[in-house]
Amino acid sequence: MDYSQYFSAALGRLHDERRYRVFADLERIAGRFPHATWHSPSGPRNVVIWCSNDYLGMGQHPKVVGAMVETATRVGTGAGGTRNIAGTHHPLVQLEAELADLHGKEAALLFTSGYVSNQTGIATLAKLIPDCLILSDALNHNSMIEGVRQSGCERQIWRHNDLAHLEQLLIAAGPNRPKLIACESLYSMDGDVAPLAAICDLAERYNAMTYVDEVHAVGMYGPRGGGIAERDGVMHRIDILEGTLAKAFGCLGGYIAAKGEIIDAVRSYAPGFIFTTALPPPICSAATAAIKHLKSSSWERERHQDRAARVKAILNAAGLPVMDNDTHIVPLFVGDPEKCKQASDLLLEEHGIYIQPINYPTVAKGTERLRITPSPYHDDGLIDRLAEALLQVWERLGLALHKKAMAAE
Repeated sequence: MDYSQYFSAALGRLHDERRYRVFADLERIAGRFPHATWHSPSGPRNVVIWCSNDYLGMGQHPKVVGAMVETATRVGTGAGGTRNIAGTHHPLVQLEAELADLHGKEAALLFTSGYVSNQTGIATLAKLIPDCLILSDALNHNSMIEGVRQSGCERQIWRHNDLAHLEQLLIAAGPNRPKLIACESLYSMDGDVAPLAAICDLAERYNAMTYVDEVHAVGMYGPRGGGIAERDGVMHRIDILEGTLAKAFGCLGGYIAAKGEIIDAVRSYAPGFIFTTALPPPICSAATAAIKHLKSSSWERERHQDRAARVKAILNAAGLPVMDNDTHIVPLFVGDPEKCKQASDLLLEEHGIYIQPINYPTVAKGTERLRITPSPYHDDGLIDRLAEALLQVWERLGLALHKKAMAAE
């Protein structure tokens, strides 16, 4: 039997649906971000990255790089095993304490990625609550969806940010059934924000727990970078906060923060925690340095918001179809998977601008877009060149230069 035919057919379907993903070979250079070297088929070329989730450029910050190098030199590179065998090293313990402090919680638990922290965290929490009903926002990330699925619990999907629909489901569940409300604080594809205070009101009124994914907000919002929950003054009202170290903090890893007994229960029962190697000491030290810096420094956040606002203003003034929101995410509507990929290719090959296309299943079919994420280091000249390049690409592909294009959404 030729098993390879199954894989070839699966890849063929992706090509036919214009969903096959191609990754550019990029080499970032510390101290020059957002500039990078693209190892193109014709040789190395300088490009500007406009879609990185290293939102604040902390991946190149001297304190963060210095902490990583110092720890690697002092204690070595690997963790030595799972946390249960030899992987609970001191830099990891320090990092968990720093995360608990960031979110005003009793404890935090570190995972190898934000995906794993959602997938195994939600599944484990819900399994430990008999007859738990999970109420999940319709636009929750795939990692949350997988966590809900793997819990084996009954789940109900509430319309995105629709408080009336959420309340209907809470009422129908009854006051005595255990309920877990799962949502994100900032949705990274549209850039919109959950009404966390109102969600907490409903959770308290109908006796539900709350689980909030803050991966696109930690480090970015709030006086100490605690996220949207800190900014909105509701952090103490949320039962479980989940975040990542791989975006605003410029490193790697995911975590949850909550009351001590919740964290201890997940630590004791979660397969995705128990059976995987711990994050290495240098990564943990680097993340701790990033968190400490952003707790006290507001320059990065303020500059970042200024840059995002300028990008939106320049692109809107040019008539480009920016999808409106109040956060740092700048989605540019395309609405066609093939043209979205073509726009990305033209920007890279002809203008030295790297923006990955966002197509289905990351977003719904017909809402394909370019997702632009400015950093504090994108200066006015880079922003102006971005707008000029986008206008040229839009004209070449025959894309609409007004917001009416978004009516298709």
